[in-house]
Amino acid sequence: MSLGRGLESLIPAKTIKKVALDGLAQTGERVYDISIEQIDPSPNQPRQNFTRTDMEELINSIQANGIIQPLILVKKENGRYEIIAGERRWRSAKILGLKTVPSLIRAIDVNKKLEIALLENIQRKDLNAMEKARAYQRLIDEFNLTQKDISKRLGMARATIANTLRLLRLPEVVQNAVEQEKISEGHAKTLCSINDPAKQEMFLKRILGLGLTVRETAKMVNTKRIRR
Repeated sequence: MSLGRGLESLIPAKTIKKVALDGLAQTGERVYDISIEQIDPSPNQPRQNFTRTDMEELINSIQANGIIQPLILVKKENGRYEIIAGERRWRSAKILGLKTVPSLIRAIDVNKKLEIALLENIQRKDLNAMEKARAYQRLIDEFNLTQKDISKRLGMARATIANTLRLLRLPEVVQNAVEQEKISEGHAKTLCSINDPAKQEMFLKRILGLGLTVRETAKMVNTKRIRR
């Protein structure tokens, strides 16, 4: 199943364009107004950090136009709801003090729910490289997917998946630097070409201390190799 087909199983082909105030979409697809307090975030959300700055554009959009695209929820055994897609919309609505959010309720097999949640969230542009790498690894560990399987579902080159997963081998201090946006994904992938963790940390200090670009970092790493 590709990512596109997976999401189509949750959102009907006739795309919901606008949610009416009475909880019905213009297309006739039933949308429920669910209390924000009855909704829990997904434990499978790859993104670890949500800041007001990151969501400012979405918050302004919701304030001006309301929530255009409904959240996708699954009802839990305890009667509460869990987010499959739309956590940023939910968080933005909470910030704005909204009481309810328009939502589609889906009955999904637990394992399929987890897989779809991960795949849906991985494609977000605002995930950093480490968050993507950990999400890929979860798909491998928990759903027995191969790198080839993941590449097919996401429509990405297998090499891209493999290179991102390599970031998990970096020392924790380097991984933290990527998450905190002190260095770029390009810097981190360049450091992956070094097999010695101590040297990786040494080059990290140089990148931070000298403000090296990815190209400058690659040149320095290659120069050190030639001199050996």
